[in-house]
Amino acid sequence: MSKTKLPTWIRDDKSIVACTEKIRVMKENFDEIQQITQDAFEDGLLMEVSEQQMREALHALVDSLVNPYAKK
Repeated sequence: MSKTKLPTWIRDDKSIVACTEKIRVMKENFDEIQQITQDAFEDGLLMEVSEQQMREALHALVDSLVNPYAKK
């Protein structure tokens, strides 16, 4: 499975996140998320769930994420 090319990470103020360690952690996190998501997607397809419904459910999952650090 090919890994998705990740973006250049930016902060809310549009400055670039340049810390090598932070970028490495983000890459590792996204690689892990991609593999887990791919596995879940394939499991759903093997259980005869509609591909479209699986994609919609995964999008909804991402959309439901909560930012615990949101500025109030």
